Amino acid sequence: MSAKTVYAIHTGPVLVDPIRSLMKELFPEIRLVNVVDDGLLAELREAGHVTPAVTRRLIGYGMLAAGAGANVILNCCSSIGEAAELLAQMVEIPVIRIDDAMASQAVEAGTRIAVVATLATTLEPTSKLIARKAANDKRDVSIRSYVVEGAFDALASGNGSKHDELVNAVIDRAVAENDVVVLAQGSMARLVAARRIASSVPVLTSPRAGVESLRRYLQAEG
Repeated sequence: MSAKTVYAIHTGPVLVDPIRSLMKELFPEIRLVNVVDDGLLAELREAGHVTPAVTRRLIGYGMLAAGAGANVILNCCSSIGEAAELLAQMVEIPVIRIDDAMASQAVEAGTRIAVVATLATTLEPTSKLIARKAANDKRDVSIRSYVVEGAFDALASGNGSKHDELVNAVIDRAVAENDVVVLAQGSMARLVAARRIASSVPVLTSPRAGVESLRRYLQAEG
């Protein structure tokens, strides 16, 4: 595979290092450019939904990436996933949602699907993506939402242990009540490897699945 350039667009710094590490592990020949605008997430949280201004800024970053020679754009925030799909209509290069592959895996894994998030704004776009995948595959699924109150603020303030405690408690409940659990935000992905409670219910995360999907796409393109 010839060298390619990937622009990863973030609404905060949490996934910058994990995405960089995954890129180095899975295809180190890729040139990765991270674009971080933490104001996007702040505005989204304040409004409770994706605003026109957030969408315009995302499209602006995407157009800059395309103009700078990017081969593909990786949208790293599930909360603005639908805005990323609009971006895909505005540029001539592919835009990949980091949670797209995870949503496909969830539909294949079971019919009772839990979506766990530390931000309420992430629940609807993730649930809608899963529902669309299920409809495309003609599968009947039920989607149940779980919000981990206080966890995001704990992580943002540097209290990672409190974040992990709160999230793990909700994951345990979701595992007991569903066939598959989806962690809607990539910031929760690191918890999966460290979880001590064994379960046959899969707990899915987006960063690795998203980067692996990106890698498959780029390999297919040559």
